Amino acid sequence: MRTLVVVDGANVVGSVPDGWWHDRRGAAERLRDRLVAYAEEGIEGRPGPLDIVLVVEGAARGVESVPGVRVESAPGSGDDRIVEVAAEAAGRPCLVVTADRELRRRVGEVGAECAGPRAVRSP
Repeated sequence: MRTLVVVDGANVVGSVPDGWWHDRRGAAERLRDRLVAYAEEGIEGRPGPLDIVLVVEGAARGVESVPGVRVESAPGSGDDRIVEVAAEAAGRPCLVVTADRELRRRVGEVGAECAGPRAVRSP
């Protein structure tokens, strides 16, 4: 069974002060494009192929999916959508990539594991 990897776009993009705040949508697109390699190669000791979902919010809403990475635009809170996606994965391995402590607690309650943003910063 393929592992589902859910990436907290805002948290991962915001983990490096590289000027992302000038172009939030562009930063989310660059992250999405970097994630494609992980879909095939794997992440955090989980071999590929993986199912990757990038959750975006705010100014990054509307970023398109690409082969290997499905993009979910959260209608409200990105954290709430991440918890929903992780809960929908019940019965299969799920890894959430975020540094947000409260989000880590919430997804842990629905059976997901967590990794920090460094897991996807450079393929």
